[in-house]
Amino acid sequence: MSSKVTRRFILSGVFGGVASTAFGGAPAVSLRPQVRPDGPRPPAPTGAEVLIREANLGGRVGCAVVDVKSGKQLEGVNARSGQPPASVTKALTALYALDALGPGFRFTTRLRATGPLENGVLQGDLVLAGGGDPSLDTDGLAEMAQQLKEAGVREIKGRFLIYGGVLPFTRAIDEDQPDQVAYNPSVSGLNLNYNRVHFQWKRGTKDYTITMDARTAKYRPDVTVARMLVMDRKGPVYTYTDGGSFDSWTVARKFLGKNGSRWLPVRKPEAYAGEVFGTLARSNGIVLPKPEVVKDDPGGRILVTRQSVALPEILREMLKYSTNLTAELVGLMASKARLGQVDSIRASAREMSYWARETLGMKAARLVDHSGLGSQSRLSAEATAQALAAVHGDGALKPILKPITLKDAKGRKDKNHPVKVAAKTGTLYFVSGLAGYLTAADGKEMAFAIFAADTDRRDALPKKLGDRPPGASSWNSRAKRLQQKLIERWGTVYGS
Repeated sequence: MSSKVTRRFILSGVFGGVASTAFGGAPAVSLRPQVRPDGPRPPAPTGAEVLIREANLGGRVGCAVVDVKSGKQLEGVNARSGQPPASVTKALTALYALDALGPGFRFTTRLRATGPLENGVLQGDLVLAGGGDPSLDTDGLAEMAQQLKEAGVREIKGRFLIYGGVLPFTRAIDEDQPDQVAYNPSVSGLNLNYNRVHFQWKRGTKDYTITMDARTAKYRPDVTVARMLVMDRKGPVYTYTDGGSFDSWTVARKFLGKNGSRWLPVRKPEAYAGEVFGTLARSNGIVLPKPEVVKDDPGGRILVTRQSVALPEILREMLKYSTNLTAELVGLMASKARLGQVDSIRASAREMSYWARETLGMKAARLVDHSGLGSQSRLSAEATAQALAAVHGDGALKPILKPITLKDAKGRKDKNHPVKVAAKTGTLYFVSGLAGYLTAADGKEMAFAIFAADTDRRDALPKKLGDRPPGASSWNSRAKRLQQKLIERWGTVYGS
């Protein structure tokens, strides 16, 4: 794919001049500030400022709402201040991927042969070559194993090679996260089951029965590339060490209870995919050598090709479930399309930041990844809302954003609420974001962004935090209530 890709849907010329900030129609409040002896009294706070003050979140809240037709900013508070966007970043990543790759793009995983096939015997190596597909799962590998059989392969005389070098390997998206969280896996050009392994335990009469497998709805192949030991200790709950050829986990016995399960991240994704494919190939009568992970592309003739669904559907799933691995993979692939090659997530995020500044006018965009998991990223509410307004007319983003149902006075979801919202949420400890589109009762559409962060409290958290810090849950609940109040205000004040 050429590194120079024509912009396919971004509105041209919208950011020739950034719309000026305007606070339109905000109702006055009854708070009477004292007259300063050295000058006139300060202006009364706007309605949005009052709502932010009442939320009592600490730190800083930035928000902006923009009329999608005119591009005029209707209201903003701290709108130009850079804030951690958390998973709101994924909305920008979706736009970046669509622009660089196009809506027809599909990820491709291949089985290749380095020698001829003679009477069912492959006289050479079999290569499982990843194409960065974030959606590849055990079911997909099972289909490829069946297709390999249908291609006439019964035996391999050479090696079974695993290649994931189409994208750079990253051990973890964010090294500050706890080892055991499945939303922070490794990233590679070959990924399986979102690079998660299923850990299940059942207590017997003497000890626990442990399984580690690559399960889907149809298959549950056991794996040895991830291993678990139950230990007698007070804590921590989990430990991880690199076992060389496998992921070595331990868990404290006292925390297991009777029976249970959870997903753990995979740190050796190429070996994981290779082991699972070997098991599935054997079930089709094809015995493969032990998989060998290689850094250089072995090449070879294509035997089997598996394509993902089209990019918009992958992005829809990413935005719905906020899948960090998907965001990093589509972001990396977009940067590769633009640059020809990319060597790290951070380098790719810098390219996406440059793209956002040049294409969307987001002059202060500063991103460290494509998922928002890293808390050092910064976006402003004004630039985000203006960018969303600019691309609204192209219809690329809004249809794949998740509908957000607002709540009634008792905190229950209100499907009949007059204000409709399609947006992307973002949550880290003491960080909460929401950005997207709202439609008022009269049909008027607006783009908005709300970023709240108490960075002092977040920075004070210990590295590798294992448990939710005190106060984080109530802070997040207040942030979400503020988001709804702001949206309801904008839908009422500017929708009539």
